Amino acid sequence: MKLGSSIAPQAWFSIKNKLLFLIWVFLMLSLTSCNLGNYYVSALDLTATAVFATALDDATTSFYATQSPPPIAEPTPIPLVPTPDVEIPKPTEISIPILASDPLPTATRDNEERPPILYYSQSGDTLPVVAARFGVQMEEIKTQSELSPRELIKPQTLLVIPDYYGFNIAPDPILPDSEIIYSPSALDFDITAFVEEAGGYLSSYREYTVDGWRSGAEIIQKIAIEESINPRILLGLLEFQSGWVYGQPENVFEKDYPMGFPIVDKKGLHKQLSFSIKILANGYYGWREGRITEVVFKDGTQQRIHPKINAGSAALEHFFANFYDPARWLSVLYGEGSFSALYEQMFGSPWIRALTVEPLYSTGLTQPNMELPFLAGKIWAHTGGPHPAWGSHGAWAALDFAPASDKSGCTVSNDWVVASAPGLVVRTGPGLVVLDLDGDGYEQTGWVILYLHISSDGKVEKGTYLDQDALIGHPSCEGGSATGTHVHMVRKYNGEWIAADGPLAFNLSGWVSFKGEKPYEGKLVRKDAVVIARTYGSFESVVTR
Repeated sequence: MKLGSSIAPQAWFSIKNKLLFLIWVFLMLSLTSCNLGNYYVSALDLTATAVFATALDDATTSFYATQSPPPIAEPTPIPLVPTPDVEIPKPTEISIPILASDPLPTATRDNEERPPILYYSQSGDTLPVVAARFGVQMEEIKTQSELSPRELIKPQTLLVIPDYYGFNIAPDPILPDSEIIYSPSALDFDITAFVEEAGGYLSSYREYTVDGWRSGAEIIQKIAIEESINPRILLGLLEFQSGWVYGQPENVFEKDYPMGFPIVDKKGLHKQLSFSIKILANGYYGWREGRITEVVFKDGTQQRIHPKINAGSAALEHFFANFYDPARWLSVLYGEGSFSALYEQMFGSPWIRALTVEPLYSTGLTQPNMELPFLAGKIWAHTGGPHPAWGSHGAWAALDFAPASDKSGCTVSNDWVVASAPGLVVRTGPGLVVLDLDGDGYEQTGWVILYLHISSDGKVEKGTYLDQDALIGHPSCEGGSATGTHVHMVRKYNGEWIAADGPLAFNLSGWVSFKGEKPYEGKLVRKDAVVIARTYGSFESVVTR
């Protein structure tokens, strides 16, 4: 509401009192974020007219607003067609031939005139991402109909793109996307049964973790669900790298570093898998979001990724480049004894499974109605723009919000984090609450919201069904790395972390998220209003419902 609007005297009196309280609290606001420093708000940073206008608009809007319960998100039907029963033999010893002794040609941009590339779009493509992969400007891409940079391109749409690089290396897909992320195709996969039947070193392995003693299968399951990485790909890579699934490690190196990363503080299965997932996730989501277009090999050379491959294949190219020179890398991906050959021998055809679940999200997909994760009338701050969903890697899918406080750091907060949409609490943990919006009890299907840094005091219990705005818990520093009290919020759809910016950008109470040049930077936009993500005290970061 603008200053010129007509307000009844009684209403204005109430609003005036609320304004004085809001501005007083605002001057003491302390903001924090994941993995970043915390700061006090300086009164010198505040512009009185801007603060007053913001507070007035929020107060009058809150006074006149009427609320009605939003509709519950309908479950997303996903046909789960089981893979035909086949007997999976123990993999035979794989030998990897060298396809070429000469180095691969490096794809570098030049001015040679080549025929344009005819590219048929894939699920998840957008104009900015396709342009980044091909190394062209968006306006150089020719299409039959005009496309918006912030819309998903319908799969199999023909795009005519200049060829500045002469792409001729590794153009074929290796694995479907649904085999890399913890997608619906893995719902019926029994990790423990598979590991026990395989009978290798993994079946008897045990390791002490922060959660106590865990078996090899339990470690696989824990990491898969936390990172939303398909357990099949973890088992396949583990077998390919060290033979742990069907055999025994042949030396001390394979026993201590089963995924092949010789890092002193990364000994053991749990740490090796966690480090591997960091590389896989960077490759998958970096390619998906157009941030990574090259692989760097063990010898330091680089190769531009072929722009026609899918995100799942880019993840594997990214992973194996850490171990091989370019020629042997090509053999591992496409040779007679390739990783994909072993993978199919272990789990059957991944492409048949993919037919039941892909595309993982369609061009018509929209985010359900979601509200900001705090109660109406409260002052919070947007302390982190789009940044990694889990840890320091992967999709820029998370946003951070912090409550007003007169203290900095990890303090006790009486404010509440609330459910942005109705759903079922399917998982909890240290600082963690996961809300399944379709209510089927699976994180691998439909929309899911993950909240991190929720205090154990007053936190909602697993199995609780929450209406929109129902209390989840208090913001804190619990769970993960945090320098101050806040909540970290992420979305998944069919197991894939959804970028906070782009065609499926976060929309919270009408505030739409836009990323910045770096993680944690960015803004929220609602009509003509803009909120800037800041990790320090500034009126620019204040957001209310």
